[in-house]
Amino acid sequence: MNRKILGGVGAIVSSLCVASAAWAQAAAPIKAPDAAAAAGMINKGDTAWMLICAALVLMMSIPGLALFYGGLVRAKNMLSVCMQVFMIVSVAGLLWASVGYSIAFTSGGDNHFFGGLSKAFLVGVDATTVGATFSNNVYIPELVFVVFQMTFAMITPALIVGAFAERVKFSALMVFVVAWSILVYYPMAHMVWYWAGPDFLADAPTDSGLLWGWGALDFAGGTVVHINAGIAGLVGCLFIGKRHGYPKEPMPPHSLVMTMIGASLLWVGWFGFNAGSNLEANGVTGVAFINTMLATCAAAVSWSLIEQFHHGKASILGAATGAVAGLVAITPAAGLGAPMTSIVLGFIVSPVCYIFVTQVKIKMGYDDSLDVFGVHCIGGIVGAIGTGIVASPALRGQGVFDYTSFPAVFDASTYSISGQVITQIKAVLFTLVYSGVISAVLYFVIDKTIGLRPSLEDENAGLDISSHGERAYNY
Repeated sequence: MNRKILGGVGAIVSSLCVASAAWAQAAAPIKAPDAAAAAGMINKGDTAWMLICAALVLMMSIPGLALFYGGLVRAKNMLSVCMQVFMIVSVAGLLWASVGYSIAFTSGGDNHFFGGLSKAFLVGVDATTVGATFSNNVYIPELVFVVFQMTFAMITPALIVGAFAERVKFSALMVFVVAWSILVYYPMAHMVWYWAGPDFLADAPTDSGLLWGWGALDFAGGTVVHINAGIAGLVGCLFIGKRHGYPKEPMPPHSLVMTMIGASLLWVGWFGFNAGSNLEANGVTGVAFINTMLATCAAAVSWSLIEQFHHGKASILGAATGAVAGLVAITPAAGLGAPMTSIVLGFIVSPVCYIFVTQVKIKMGYDDSLDVFGVHCIGGIVGAIGTGIVASPALRGQGVFDYTSFPAVFDASTYSISGQVITQIKAVLFTLVYSGVISAVLYFVIDKTIGLRPSLEDENAGLDISSHGERAYNY
């Protein structure tokens, strides 16, 4: 009897010792594996998923954005918009491989605004190097990460052109895109998304971008992509001025069928944009996927209901615009919120954007041709601030990762909605000021050197024929 008791006590003590050792190991970040070990932690499923996502995000730009914007302008400017988007994608890809990836995703040391040039021209990046994900001991090939992030660097400056469509010089736009990418987009990507990775926290706990260090949440690009491009678009349309004849002359979209096709391609491609931003194919990827679907559905329905009540008719233009607003709003919250709160976010963003598109723009008198500011910047602000709310575990959100556990888990115990919302607002304000000021300087310099706007004759003739010597349609 006594032997049985002593044996039981011994087993309990032994179990407590094992548990204590395991707790002590979990209480500190793990050490990063060496290069050979990390290479063995690559999953082929994750790799395949990320390559698919890169292709989906490219589809968002061409053909998605090109057709969406192209259908919204007048027929005489259809090809000019398509050419602008097509060439921005091409130039941005070359620029990303040359310097963009290095500036955005290498360590800046004590500087948390931008990285260095250690991987310029992809030096040291090959088929054997790896990139960290958001999970301990899970990696993807670095080149896969490079090309996935390249597609974000392609579409972001392409979004800007919608704000001053039909009245910008092609050469001036290309110069702006190069300068803006280097001075605005790459630093913003670094500040919001760069960190050493979960396995490196033990060795480099403060190696991250500025906004990441603040604790700002941006799952897939609310600040980096949409607010960033949206405020740059507003500043651009103010510098360039209104289209000749605006707002007295009617300037209706020439092909809403193309716009609807483009919006649909954007919707499909956005799953690569949002769900791909998890960098793995796992449960959180599924969260981002369904949240993206539901928020978009809700925003499209919400915009159509507003039009029905306001005008007595719901339009395909409104439904498409609402869908894009929903996609924009859910982007920063995609992998952090819950399906039901994503629906709420989608229903809320449409009336806010609707007010800016139909009321604020008219009262303020600026000519944001395709409502880049009203949809992308305002929708991005709603989504970025809303992320602080919907990410709360109290609302079935994901909270934030606790990397002192192995494997890392979402920590629900310390999440504060008010504290996170304040952090989100700080991130939004920083993005607006940083992008807005530098964009203004770039527009000013380009306007005073090579000029931003074509001649009145060229604008009236249409940029298709005056800038590119072709027509979209032969009548």
